[in-house]
Order: sequence, then C-alpha cells, then structure tokens
Amino acid sequence: MKAKVTAEGIRAMKGGGKKIAALTAYDFPMTRLLDEAGIPLLLVGDSLGMVVLGYPDTTLVTMEEMEHHVRAAARAHPRALLGADLPFHSCETPEQAAANARRLVQAGAEFVKAEGGLAILGQVRAIVAAGIPFCGHLGMLPQRVREEGGYHVKGRSEPEHQTLLADAEALATAGAFAIVLELVTPPVAREVTRRSPIPTIGIGSGPDCDGQILVTHDLLGTFPWFTPKFVKPELNAAEQMRAAVHRWKSSVESPEAEALPGR
Repeated sequence: MKAKVTAEGIRAMKGGGKKIAALTAYDFPMTRLLDEAGIPLLLVGDSLGMVVLGYPDTTLVTMEEMEHHVRAAARAHPRALLGADLPFHSCETPEQAAANARRLVQAGAEFVKAEGGLAILGQVRAIVAAGIPFCGHLGMLPQRVREEGGYHVKGRSEPEHQTLLADAEALATAGAFAIVLELVTPPVAREVTRRSPIPTIGIGSGPDCDGQILVTHDLLGTFPWFTPKFVKPELNAAEQMRAAVHRWKSSVESPEAEALPGR
C-alpha cells in the first residue's frame, strides 16, 4: 500500500521533475474514484457552489455547506492529501480564519486554502500557527467575482505582475506549502513558479506551473451547461449519462421492445 500523501510531500515535489495533478472532489464516491486513479491532491473547493448546489458563483457557499461536503469526501479515507476552501467571509480576521480552519480540519480536511496574498497575511500566519497546512490562491479570485464584475485574467499590467510576485513571496514566507494560480497570464505564472520556493498549481495559467488543478466536473463533462475556455474535457459524461437514462427509460416504458429479435 502506498504511503499517505502529506502537505510536506506535495511541497517536496517542487523541482522534482514530476508535476502535481490535482482535482476537486465533493462527495464520497468521487473522492474514492479519484483516489483510486492516483490523484495525489484533492480539494473540496467552494466551486461546489456552482457545480453541486446550483449557485451562480462561490460567494453564497457557507461554512456549514463546506463542512458537510468535507465530511462526505473524508469518509473515503483517501491516500491523497484532502483539503478544503475557506468560503466567502469565513476568514475576515486572523482569529476567525484559525477558528474556521479548525472546523474544516475537524470535518476531515488535511489542509485549507484561502484567496489572497498580502491582504490576508495575518490570517495565513494564524492558520499555520495553529498547525494547519495552508495553500494559497492568487490571480483571479472567484470570491471577488461580484466586486470585479466577472472573471478576469490577471498579470497583464505591470502593477498586477508585481503584486502577484509580492503576494507569492509573502505566502511562501508565511508558511504556505503551495499556491494555486488561477487565470494568470502564462509568462507571469512562469516567473512566479520560477521564483517561488513552493509549488505553484495552475488553473488556466499555462503549462509552466509545478502542477495543474481542474474542477472534476469540467474535466469529465458532467456540467455541460458551462465549460471554461481553458478546459479540454477528457470525457463527455453528461451525454453518456443522458443516453443511458434514455435507454433505461425506454425499457421501462416499452418492455416488450426488449424482447424483440436482435435486441
């Protein structure tokens, strides 16, 4: 049996020649399937707001909903490192951040992730001081989608470029074991990756990060009503599911058709 993946193990993959493959998981069966497929890092992301709960964005996801899904995923007892997002308005102060991080750990998370860099440095330090592994998230920050009026690529201007570099350095210094870079221009993502002593895990940020993460529903095509431009689905599972259900429905409605020659 392979050893349990740890935050230190993920951190040690920096510069090791093998990139980090990470995916989201929101329940027991998907966590178990992804773990059996050998994915080393799984995230109960607040993206569950859209692809599981039907919210328009992540800002409506609550701590209680995050705890519920973390518990479900943790029941799979994955070998993978299992983490969870701190949802919107759950880490406004260092004290609140540490308390809510503990709640997610009690639910089964082995690390937490929060959006922001220097702006949440006190919160990051409080989480790390509590003995909880922390993963950063820079670039496009989904929890700010409403105030920014949509999802925008980051790093195109020089001020954004310098902010990303400063934020990444601050997170690493504060004790983060990895950083997600979402919708960062590939040249800037490459520079952040080169300078950072901890792994960068990209999503829509080009091929040069130390790893890649996707929403599993996007990868498998189980949320066909919207697919980000940067995602190339490996499967059209929604269409296969529709076809399977249609065949079953037909067999129920017209069972005599199943008995016809050649069926």
